[in-house]
Amino acid sequence: MGKHLKVVLFPIDAVGHVNSATGIAQVLLEAGHRVIFIISEQWRGKLCKYGIEELILDEGDKKPTGAEDSSNSGGGADDAALQWANLMKQTDTFTNLDPLVRLVNVRKHLYMSEMKRLETVNQSIERLLRDLRPDIVLTDQFMTVPAIMTSGIPWIWWCSPNPLVFIDDDRTPPGCSGLPTTGPKSEWQSFRNVVNEASLESWTYWNSYCMGQGCQPLDKYRYQHFSPYLNIYGFPLELDYLDIRPLPDKWLRFDNLKRQEVNTGPKFEIPESLLGKPGKLVYFSLGSMGGADVDLMKRLVGILAKSRNRFIVSKGPGDRLYDLPDNMWGRRSVPQIQVLPVVDLVITHGGNNTVTETLYFGKPMLVLPLWGDQWDNGQRIAEKGLGLSLNAHKCTEDELIKAVDSLLEDSLLEKRLAKIAQRIQSDNSIGKLPEIIENLLDK
Repeated sequence: MGKHLKVVLFPIDAVGHVNSATGIAQVLLEAGHRVIFIISEQWRGKLCKYGIEELILDEGDKKPTGAEDSSNSGGGADDAALQWANLMKQTDTFTNLDPLVRLVNVRKHLYMSEMKRLETVNQSIERLLRDLRPDIVLTDQFMTVPAIMTSGIPWIWWCSPNPLVFIDDDRTPPGCSGLPTTGPKSEWQSFRNVVNEASLESWTYWNSYCMGQGCQPLDKYRYQHFSPYLNIYGFPLELDYLDIRPLPDKWLRFDNLKRQEVNTGPKFEIPESLLGKPGKLVYFSLGSMGGADVDLMKRLVGILAKSRNRFIVSKGPGDRLYDLPDNMWGRRSVPQIQVLPVVDLVITHGGNNTVTETLYFGKPMLVLPLWGDQWDNGQRIAEKGLGLSLNAHKCTEDELIKAVDSLLEDSLLEKRLAKIAQRIQSDNSIGKLPEIIENLLDK
C-alpha cells in the first residue's frame, strides 16, 4: 500500500477484549500504522505505554455499572473487572450455574444491558468516526454498532472468545455449551433451542433498533452483522474445529491475538520465597472477573495449599480479602506474559487469551471454567489431550490435587506442547495481519 493507515479499534470494555485489541494494535503499530482506541474513561492513561492513542468515549451522564465498587481498585483492568463482575452478579450470570442456565440469563439480562449502553454511545461513535475519518475500523462488540455499519468506512469484526461462540455450525456444538464435539447432535440442538427461545425478546429489540438506524435486518437470533470485508479470530490450529467444518467465507484464523508485554518496571523474577521450596512451579489465575469471586478463590487456594508444588497466584481485585499459604506467592495482578515462560503448569479459568498465550509458551493447562466460552475451551483442551478440565465449584480436593500432579508428571505431553509452541512462534500468524489489511484496502 505504501502509506500509513489510520486505524480505529472499538473493543468491548472487558479486560480480555481490551487485551486482544492490544495484541492487534501492536502488530499494526510495528508496521508503521497509527492506532486509536475508542475506549471508556476507566482505561484513560492505561494504553499509552503501548503507543496506542486513547480517545475517551463520551457516555453522557451514565455512570459505569459497578463503579461504586471500584474505588479501591488499581484502575483500568481492575475497574473493568469489578464493573463486569458486579453486573453479572446483578443479572444472575456470575453464580455457580450450569452453562445453559447461565447463557439463558446472559441473553435475557446482560445482553439487554449492553444494548442500552450501545444505544447511549452510538451517536458519539458516529460523530467520532466522521471527525477522525479513519481508513479502517475494527471492533469486537457482541452487538452490531450501527454507527460503524452505516459509516461507509471499511471495517473488520474480530472474535475475542472461542470461535464456536460466533461461527454457529450444525457440525459443531453450540458456543458456551461446553458440549463435546463427539456428543449427540440432538443434545446440541436442544441447547440451541432453549437459548434461541430465551434470546427472542432481546434479539427483536436489537433488530428493530438497528433497522431504525439504517442497518439491514439481522439474521434471526444473531445480534451482529458480520463484516462483508473480513472477520478474524485467534485460536490455535491444534485446538480449532477445522477438522470438523471449514471456515466460512470472509473469515480468517490466527493462532492468537497475543499482546506483547511492555515492561515499564523490573523484569519478573521467581520470588525468593518460592526459590528454596520443593515442587514444580504452577501459575494459578481465574482471570480478572474470576478473581473477583473471593469465596471461590479462597476455596481453591485452600485446596492447592495441600499440594506438594509451588504456586504463583494472580489474586484478582479481592486480593486484600484473603491470604496465601506458604507454598504460594501472589499479587493483585501479575505480568502473565512474563510468568508463563517460567512455570510448568497453568491453572486457568480458560479465557481465550490465556488459552492461546499458554499454548504459545507450550505449557499444559488445567481449566476451571466459570462461564461463557471458557466451558468450550476446557472441553476442547481435554478432547485434544492438551490438558484437563474440572468444575471449579464442584471438584473435590482429591480431584484437583490429582489433576495437577498428573499433568506435571506427563513427559509425553510436555514434548508435544513444546512442538506446538515452536510451530506457533515460528508461524507468527498475527504478524501477517497488517499486510492482510493493507491488501484489503488496496482492492
